[in-house]
Amino acid sequence: MMLLAVLACLMQAAAQDTFDVTTVGKDPRWQIAGRTASVVDTNGKRALKLEFAPIMGLVWLKGYDFGNGVIEADILGQSQPPQSSFVGVAFRVVDGQNYDAVYFRPFNFRASDSTRHSHAVQYVSHPRWPWQRLRSEHPGQYEAPIVPEPDGDQWFHVRVVIERPKVSVFVNDAKTPVLVVNELSDRTRGSVGLWVGDGSGGHFANLRVTRSR
Repeated sequence: MMLLAVLACLMQAAAQDTFDVTTVGKDPRWQIAGRTASVVDTNGKRALKLEFAPIMGLVWLKGYDFGNGVIEADILGQSQPPQSSFVGVAFRVVDGQNYDAVYFRPFNFRASDSTRHSHAVQYVSHPRWPWQRLRSEHPGQYEAPIVPEPDGDQWFHVRVVIERPKVSVFVNDAKTPVLVVNELSDRTRGSVGLWVGDGSGGHFANLRVTRSR
């Protein structure tokens, strides 16, 4: 009886949700800002495709309540041309302007230039802390290289562990985070979603969220 009670408590403490992102545009729970979406088969996965546009784009779940936990997804961007691919996940989402995000620049994954290489993964907190302000006021603190370097033209797996205020970012099977930061937003809860940057499209699959509380 005691073991069952412990297991029940653990199940309540960590609830895992798997979302079919190919229902974006069909399931009314999905909200879209700044993008059009479609479903495609690419590089071996059936995926959500967010089209290119000159502004930032966000897809999120209406009414989903996330505090601490883990967000996982498979993401596909592109390595060429430079400045063409900004893809990631969002959390603490209120709407299309107010959210935190961790995103990736696949064109920098294997860049030979050391400065570009160091700008492979980025944390931001919109609207107050976009990447430009963070890089200017806190250089090297909220972005980092990814080692070992993924292929910028292949799917990579992202796992973002959020235990407020700490955010730890893992890529593929790495046991060590590629980026660890403290959140800059005063938002403690919000929805989760998928993000693309200015002038970028992207592909997403296998969104899974584990809520610890």
